[in-house]
Amino acid sequence: MIPDTFEYARAGSVEEALRMLKEAGGEAKLLAGGHSLLPMMKMRLTSPGKLIDISRIRELRGVRREEDRLVVGALTTHRQVAGDPLVREHLPALAEAASQIGDLQVRNRGTVGGNLAHADPASDLPAVAVALEAELEVQGPDGKQTFGADGFFLGPLITALPEDGLLTSVSFAIPPEGAKSTYVKFPHPASGYAVVGVAAALGTGADGTVNYVRIGITGASDTAYRAEAAEQALLGKKPTEETIREAAARAAEGREMNGDLFASSGYRRHLVQVYTARALRKLLG
Repeated sequence: MIPDTFEYARAGSVEEALRMLKEAGGEAKLLAGGHSLLPMMKMRLTSPGKLIDISRIRELRGVRREEDRLVVGALTTHRQVAGDPLVREHLPALAEAASQIGDLQVRNRGTVGGNLAHADPASDLPAVAVALEAELEVQGPDGKQTFGADGFFLGPLITALPEDGLLTSVSFAIPPEGAKSTYVKFPHPASGYAVVGVAAALGTGADGTVNYVRIGITGASDTAYRAEAAEQALLGKKPTEETIREAAARAAEGREMNGDLFASSGYRRHLVQVYTARALRKLLG
């Protein structure tokens, strides 16, 4: 199919984009990489009257460190994130997740901000966002707002992003010194989307017990979520095979699993447990 008719405009700055959004009165969509929005327009799942192209706003690109967080500009592409030295050093889980998104063409054009704002429940980055306590900064007509990842994803393709707001950056908490992070997934063989994906970070103290653990799950439920029950099963304990199995068994606790033609809800629950264990073993290997 082809999309319905629409107007096109290019914004040269955040301020100009916000002005255009306001003038459109809720009838406009922001265009960054286009790898989420344009397919939906072709299927007429969304038909905005106007597209506002923000892809050339340079201030929304790049990665920088601010104290104990890495800040990623919303227009930074997946390929740039996957290869960035700061990301690879401090947030391997983010680099690994970005490197597994789609194919090379998608990673070259798709953006971090677009991916998170789209909120596909099978997308990779939301798992990292909830695990590493991401904060999403949004610029609106009345100033800036910051949303925690745990409250940003409200449902499939639904977020807390205001209609007149523009996501400008995402910051991720850097795990404590000595802690490691990773991302693993069971991908759909055609699309590469996560049937189930797990982002995990783990650190141990001098006595060998776990003093830091974060686990984020994507693909399994309506939104990415933090597996806090699994984290609690590890905290204060030595990460033995037994405790890993105990934690993995609780990774789907309290969550309703999705069921579709790719995987039943029961099979997804099984995959959550299997891939949580794999992520933890990888961090300890």
